[in-house]
Amino acid sequence: MTRCRRGFLGGVAGMAALAGCAGGGSSETSFAKHPASAGVGGQPTLGATPGEGEGTIIAFEDPSCPTCARFETDTFPRLKSELLDTERASFVFRGIPIIYEWGKPATMALEATYDRSGSAFWALKNHYYTAQDGFDTDNVRSKTESFLDENTDVDATGVVDDAEAQASQDAVDADLAVADELGVNGTPTFYVFDSGTFSTDITGAIGYDSLKGAMGI
Repeated sequence: MTRCRRGFLGGVAGMAALAGCAGGGSSETSFAKHPASAGVGGQPTLGATPGEGEGTIIAFEDPSCPTCARFETDTFPRLKSELLDTERASFVFRGIPIIYEWGKPATMALEATYDRSGSAFWALKNHYYTAQDGFDTDNVRSKTESFLDENTDVDATGVVDDAEAQASQDAVDADLAVADELGVNGTPTFYVFDSGTFSTDITGAIGYDSLKGAMGI
């Protein structure tokens, strides 16, 4: 598991710990009452309505996190095809840019893209993880604009301008605040629900069968 020093992006203090460490636990409770679900209605979601399917996953991820990339390339495609596309489960993405510096503008760009198009958001998220080695602080904005311009219908220049201006700071801070309340200190961290009841939290590139089992499916 990759381990990196965490940073923070604006407004939320006390966010320094080692990436890859176990996330903070939480007492078993209903989906609606669990802190991880705060503001979940405004988050990018695939599959069933969160809390209403056979299982729900709330994922705290950073576009620059290599461990997140392993999950996204090894586990997420099967999760999507077998449980999300069939609406047996739901997947909620919460972006927390805490690993490498380029993750901060990338997270801003994801938020700005989501404001314009859900499908473009998922395409950009996938691109960040599958082409992760090609991104750095110097090229993340230009490469993001090129990808969006060539592969989506959104205003790519507008997205990058919004990312540059940190127009989505409040949305990013909201996810960081939820992560801080939960004691999340590594990415990816997943809060997993079996039907509408909290099951467990897991940090790391978990495999499909383990994730499915944690949802009781």
